[in-house]
Amino acid sequence: MSKTNAPSGLGSEYHPLDAPQLENPHPFLARARREEPVFFSPALGSWVVTRHADISAVVADTARFSSAESITVGAAATPPEVSTAMMDGYPLVPSLVDNDPPAHGRFRSLVSKAFTGKRLAEKEPFIRTHVDALIHSFRHEGQADLFLRFAHPLSCSVIAEILGIPSSDIHRFRRWSDELSTVLAAHGSIEHQVACARGVVEFQRYLASALQEREVSPREDLLSDIVTGAQGMTPPMSMAELVSLLMQVHFAGHETTAGLIVGAVELLLEHPEQLRALQDDPGLIAGAIEEAVRMISPVHAMFRTALEAVEIGGVPIPKGAHIRIVYASANRDDARFLEPERFDIRRPDVKKHLAFGQGLHFCIGAPLARLEARLAVEALLRSLPGLRLVPGQKPGFLRSVTVRRHESLEVAWDTQALQAL
Repeated sequence: MSKTNAPSGLGSEYHPLDAPQLENPHPFLARARREEPVFFSPALGSWVVTRHADISAVVADTARFSSAESITVGAAATPPEVSTAMMDGYPLVPSLVDNDPPAHGRFRSLVSKAFTGKRLAEKEPFIRTHVDALIHSFRHEGQADLFLRFAHPLSCSVIAEILGIPSSDIHRFRRWSDELSTVLAAHGSIEHQVACARGVVEFQRYLASALQEREVSPREDLLSDIVTGAQGMTPPMSMAELVSLLMQVHFAGHETTAGLIVGAVELLLEHPEQLRALQDDPGLIAGAIEEAVRMISPVHAMFRTALEAVEIGGVPIPKGAHIRIVYASANRDDARFLEPERFDIRRPDVKKHLAFGQGLHFCIGAPLARLEARLAVEALLRSLPGLRLVPGQKPGFLRSVTVRRHESLEVAWDTQALQAL
């Protein structure tokens, strides 16, 4: 069934990258779950799956659904000028998120050591120190953009530390993060995108040089783990594959965690009774972060490709069709969660959410995201008395077919009370 002759139904109303659905996709997704849980979107050229049970079944079935184009379907087309600039670097090749077995396992094995409980426990002091330093840099101002001043630099610095990027290069790493986001989202003028593409090429060359340096002098970091693991593989991995893997780890660990931190704070400030419960019992923090993960779904959606003609929720899907699995919709499905629109930091079955994926592609960085968000939220609530949202703002959201995060969020607090802390 082609894009042109596929049935539309609700699909003709589905525009996830435009207002009002970009600002709040949930009313439309709730309607879809009720009326047409599997529908075709002409705008995305893909089928859209909205119910928890159907999405869980698709994610678990790697034999019939491929992840090879999981992050590229529906994305904005790359301008030719940008593609030309990117040709000076390494080609972007499938690695973790956009790969299938057995190749997926080769890449996953290279990064798995970095996210073990032992490794993360070793990084916790670094994260705590960096959280406190960032808050100290603006706490006397009384108001700040939580994304730009805190969540973005924190998540960028933490993933840089995990990789093994020296502190002297963090400023460049942050710039490259912004440039990579711009290129992937095809955002801004062509001239700006081309300039960012040149920055991405610079980033690629930096990573390649760092990998080559680790071959000679390995350290206790992810770059060294990757080099050591790749040396024992048959066939060997190319430099393009290794660089693509690192860029994917960087992007996933940076964008989604920043979105989680900002979104978690916003939810708590919008629900004062939940905030008070957390302040009365700090032991509720793990549940609060997990409920925030469910409600926010930083990875809003992913794509799969049907390897054969299949049925999803009773709807026939042709071979080769692209399928958008909307995790954000699954996580608010009332067939899976009681009162799914309610933010409840004591929710007993919260870990049934699909925000970190499931099965083969369960997010390898989920433990880091949980740790980072917990330490960040604890410190913000402890260090900024009277923390609140600045009224009247329209923060805006990143235009992405996969990631959902704020582009800004202004918060304020009582500077007069700081002396009492």
